[in-house]
Amino acid sequence: MGTIYDHFSWCGMALETSTFAAIAAAIAPLLVLLKRIQRKKKAVAFFHPFARDGGGGERVLWCAVQAVQAEHPNARVHLYSGDDASAEELQKRALEVFGVEIQRPVHLVRMKLRFLVQAETYPRLTMIGQAVGSILLGLEAILKLTPAVFIDTSGYAFAYPIAKLAGSKVVAYVHYPTISTDMLARVRQRRNMYNNDEGVSGSAWKSGIKVLYYRCFAALYGLVGRCADVTMVNSTWTRNHIAQLWANNGVHIVYPPCDTCKLNNIDLDRPRELEIISIAQFRPEKDHKLQIESFAHALSKVTKTPDMKHLSNMRLRLVGSCRNAADEARVKDLRLLSKKLGIEHHVHFSVGISYTELVEHLGTAICGIHTMVDEHFGIGVVEYMAAGTIPIAHGSGGPLTDIVVPHNGTRTGFLATTLEEYSTAMLEVISMSVSARRAMGKAARAHASTFSTDRFLASFTAALDPTLSPVLAT
Repeated sequence: MGTIYDHFSWCGMALETSTFAAIAAAIAPLLVLLKRIQRKKKAVAFFHPFARDGGGGERVLWCAVQAVQAEHPNARVHLYSGDDASAEELQKRALEVFGVEIQRPVHLVRMKLRFLVQAETYPRLTMIGQAVGSILLGLEAILKLTPAVFIDTSGYAFAYPIAKLAGSKVVAYVHYPTISTDMLARVRQRRNMYNNDEGVSGSAWKSGIKVLYYRCFAALYGLVGRCADVTMVNSTWTRNHIAQLWANNGVHIVYPPCDTCKLNNIDLDRPRELEIISIAQFRPEKDHKLQIESFAHALSKVTKTPDMKHLSNMRLRLVGSCRNAADEARVKDLRLLSKKLGIEHHVHFSVGISYTELVEHLGTAICGIHTMVDEHFGIGVVEYMAAGTIPIAHGSGGPLTDIVVPHNGTRTGFLATTLEEYSTAMLEVISMSVSARRAMGKAARAHASTFSTDRFLASFTAALDPTLSPVLAT
């Protein structure tokens, strides 16, 4: 295998050089145009094409808007979005879904080319397709409004050079790197995953080509990432990757805002039901399939063990939102999987529910499950902990480095990576004594305060202000 990668190494360098040259030639005509654009003074624009996707990124967006408006009342805040909803509807949604109240109007800049950054637009070479798409979407954004400060909260780094060339200060809040050394390692090791299908992982030469493709993309990603004047990331894991890829030692860790305030009001002594909850968008990388299979395995053990039959009414609740038809189809497939495993009466789906309903479910669930590999952070895991719901999270990424860690020497949850480990952890939690479970829930809640909305607002403002204040003062 090593000889294949050695064989490709020389052409990798040549391809990287030629790619840089091609891109430079392509954008050269834009330089004159962008330099002539007049910036809107005191305009702060958030680049978030999907402003109602229902995930943690949307919460970050609205809390970041809240932070800018609170610290700089004279700032005129704009939002680049491709959603059909009006600005008023989006602000209302922020309050209803996330409990975030926006005090002053946000001015919407409607994006028509959003489809260019959607993964389904590019069945092959998805990353490079989305990268080119984000360049074009960034160009549309800047031509419609050139702000004094351009803040990307969605991870479209290839739009940064466009904003930079137009004279805007560029601020990045990175949820996860578009590419990482972990991704490269998986391809080299030929591991089959949602983003490395069996057709590639089963072939030595295809894996070799994909490694080359990733190498070239990583070089380009590093180049555009260095256009950011301020770089914030959401976890230690993300910081380590971005610092390496972007050659940036000034990266700020700004933990994302989690609504620990409302969840902290849940009484830890409140009776809990034998319900395991999952909070995650119905995206492939969230691996809901593993959750259902692990639960089925645990339930099977319960029904076969006489001493545990009193736990046989345990259930799994999957809470999440669907971004598109593909996600909706995924939910349908998960329902079919539950039926195939004979556990459909034990698995409940709560799709697109309100924040109030979510808090209620968190208050009654006994534990929360999370199965995404290399989750950049894991807001859902923090929400479990703030509610006193014992987390069972994947032992990688943010949950491993920042979240499910001991608090003052007391365990705050469980980490797992395999079906067997998840099912074992589920059984351990539901079999714990009430006092032991409450002690762990108390420690989990205490640690979750590290990721509060107030902490985010303070950290975001501290990282942004040295750049934003001088710009708004002119």
